[in-house]
Amino acid sequence: MNRDIIITCAVTGGADTSKKSPHVPVTPKEIAESAIDAAKAGAAIVHLHVRDPKTGSASRDLNLYREVVDRVRSSETDVVINLTTGMGGDLFLGPDEAPLDFQNGTDCVGQVERQAHVEELLPEICSLDCGSFNFSNANYVYVSTPDMLRLGAARLKKIGVKPELEVFDLGHIWLAKQLLEEGLLEGTPLFQICLNIAYGAQGTTRNFQTMVDNLPLDVNWSGFATGSLEMPMVAQAALLGGNVRVGLEDNLYLDRGVKASNAQLVERARTILEGMGAKIQSPSQARETFGLRDFSSLSTQ
Repeated sequence: MNRDIIITCAVTGGADTSKKSPHVPVTPKEIAESAIDAAKAGAAIVHLHVRDPKTGSASRDLNLYREVVDRVRSSETDVVINLTTGMGGDLFLGPDEAPLDFQNGTDCVGQVERQAHVEELLPEICSLDCGSFNFSNANYVYVSTPDMLRLGAARLKKIGVKPELEVFDLGHIWLAKQLLEEGLLEGTPLFQICLNIAYGAQGTTRNFQTMVDNLPLDVNWSGFATGSLEMPMVAQAALLGGNVRVGLEDNLYLDRGVKASNAQLVERARTILEGMGAKIQSPSQARETFGLRDFSSLSTQ
């Protein structure tokens, strides 16, 4: 069991959840405030997406990222910033007779564009999704090819931002190992095991154990599951020796029928972990544990 745990809060995500809960932050001000509240509740790291303030839909707008990051960094609350690079991988194929007639919702760009905000704003961590997979029930494929990942990892290594290697299935771990063998990852790798996202690995104890067993030796890792499995897998991650992630990107509820805030989800995870005898790491401790460069004092202006 890990008894010295880092909590990450995934604050808003990119799914169509802002209409499902009033607590899902949308504007840069709301996202930053929710991230700060999560940090005060015990999250050492906040994983951030941005949304179009008018529609609530996911966005890749650099100006929105800049405002969120600046608001967090200029606050009096220390927290490690982790920005997504997942936006821009959405491919909705056309019907069977015309699959290249891409449908509404397609937003598929190259890796350089996906991480432009990271290279300008220099968060301490950014996500790197280690493989393509089927998503949802439509003709929807999330695209993240080996060469995209090679390009992204090489550029992140050059600027000193730690990639969080998000793995949704065993093949993604295999591909991440290949990046490691090719020398594209600097320092101790950081993995995020992502469970219960259709159609990656289902959120079961056996699958979680198998994912952990397939990680390279001597890595840092966190894990989570979506929906009602979020809190059970907090305990499971700790028992397996890892760190944890919670937040409204992954789950909207504190209890059945009770909508949660990010801070409440962090508080619930902290209560579970401390009840198991674990201590919660501070942001400064997390930077040391994960081998991060401290960009927290940078201004985006």
